[in-house]
Amino acid sequence: MPSNDVRILLQAAVPTAAVGAVAAVVSGVVVGGKGAIGAVVAAVLTILFMGIGLYVLQRTAKSLPHLFQMMGLMLYAAQILLLFIFLSLFRDTTLFHPKAFAITLIATTLAWIAAQTRAHMKAKILYVEPDSSGEKPEKSGHSS
Repeated sequence: MPSNDVRILLQAAVPTAAVGAVAAVVSGVVVGGKGAIGAVVAAVLTILFMGIGLYVLQRTAKSLPHLFQMMGLMLYAAQILLLFIFLSLFRDTTLFHPKAFAITLIATTLAWIAAQTRAHMKAKILYVEPDSSGEKPEKSGHSS
């Protein structure tokens, strides 16, 4: 991954992990051990899904830029489908507290989105490749 991509990934993952850690502590105090486990599972799931999604989108933007928007929409649909499958598999679980899981999932997702937005705003990524030849382009328009 190029350095900009890694930087954006880290600038989104670190705040999300921090929100997940705070949620795990709060859930552990309020609900007990199962609440802390639910919060940790939600935070890991968010970082995993969003991190893979960011990686796939960055690869798509570089190799197939004309498919970027469609790939983003498909990726978010796939993430929702995977989350639905995860929730279906663990619907009746006693491994973790479902409300702590749900609240942490929402909080970490919002933290990821906010942090990724901030990282993109500060990244100063060129969207046009600068001319590296150093030659001045010929005048093609009407000169007045």
